[in-house]
Amino acid sequence: MASNSKALFFFALLSFSAVSLRPAFADNEEDPGLVMNFYKDACPQAEDIIREQVKLLYKRHKNTAFSWLRNIFHDCGVQSCDASLLLDSTRRTLSEKETDRSFGLRNFRYIETIKEAVERECPGVVSCADILVLSARDGIVSLGGPYIPLKTGRRDGRKSRAAVVEEYLPDHNESISVVLERFSAMGINTPGVVALLGAHSVGRTHCVKLVHRLYPEVASELNPDHVEHMLYKCPDPIPDPKAVQYVRNDRGTPMILDNNYYRNILDNKGLLIVDHQLATDKRTKPFVKKMAKSQDYFFKEFSRAIALLSENNPLTGSKGEIRKQCNVANKLH
Repeated sequence: MASNSKALFFFALLSFSAVSLRPAFADNEEDPGLVMNFYKDACPQAEDIIREQVKLLYKRHKNTAFSWLRNIFHDCGVQSCDASLLLDSTRRTLSEKETDRSFGLRNFRYIETIKEAVERECPGVVSCADILVLSARDGIVSLGGPYIPLKTGRRDGRKSRAAVVEEYLPDHNESISVVLERFSAMGINTPGVVALLGAHSVGRTHCVKLVHRLYPEVASELNPDHVEHMLYKCPDPIPDPKAVQYVRNDRGTPMILDNNYYRNILDNKGLLIVDHQLATDKRTKPFVKKMAKSQDYFFKEFSRAIALLSENNPLTGSKGEIRKQCNVANKLH
C-alpha cells in the first residue's frame, strides 16, 4: 500500500512539473502576439494592480512618473520591448542601465515593488516587459497626460543589450536627422517624433548634458533670459556627474505633461541641441508650431507614437520568459 502511495505521489509530481515548465504557448499553439487585455483570464486584476501601485508610488515619490516615462523610451527603443533595460549587470555582461545613454535613470527598485504586488495576486504570469509599458502608460496619466490604451502579452528577454544601445537610442544632442532616422526604423513618422520629444515637457536635464551649450561660450541661439537661469543652476563648466545639478525642462509647468514645451523651444528656451533643432528644422518646425497651438493635437500624436513605440519588436508566445524578479533573468535567479 505504501509503495502504491509513493508511486502515485511521484506520478503527480511529474505531471505538475510538466505543466509548470511548459512554455506559455506550445509549438502547435497559435501565438496571439500583443492584444488588448491579454491577462483577462490568467490575471484579470493585473492592470488594476499596476495602476494602483503607480498611483501610490506617485503620491510618495513624484519623480517615479518621470522614470516610468523614460523607461519606455530606453527599453522599447533598443531593439525590443523586452525589459532588458531592467536587468542588472553580471560578471560577463554590462547592464543597459549603466551605459552613458542611461545616465540619470533611477527608481528601478520601485518596478520591483509593482512586480511583487502583481506576483502576490498571480505568480509567474505577468511579464516585467508589460509592467514597464503599463507603468509608463499610467505614469503619463499621473503627469496630466492622456490615457493611452496599450496592448499586452510581451515576454521578458534574457540578456542585456548594452553593447548596441548607442546604435538604436539617439542621444539628447544628436542631430535631428539621426533622431528622425532612429524612430522611423520603428515605424514612427515625423509628427510622432515631434510629439515624443514633448516628453521633455516634464522632468529635468542634468547639467552634464547641457554645459557644452554654456561653456566656454554661451550658444548664440539660446534666449538670454533663460541663459541666466541655466548658468545659475549649472555654475560649473565640468559638473560632478554624481552631484544633483540640473535644470527643470519646463520652468512653467515642470510636473505636467503639456504643450508648453513647444512654446518654450519656439522661444529658444530648449535646454538641449535636439530641442533647438526640433524648433528650427524645416521638417519638424511645422509640427512644433501646430502642437504649440493645440494640446489636443499634441496628445493625439503622442498617444499614437507611444503605442507604436510600445509594440516595437516584442517577444511573445513561447519566446523569452516571465521573470520571477525584474532585475535578474530566471536562469540566474
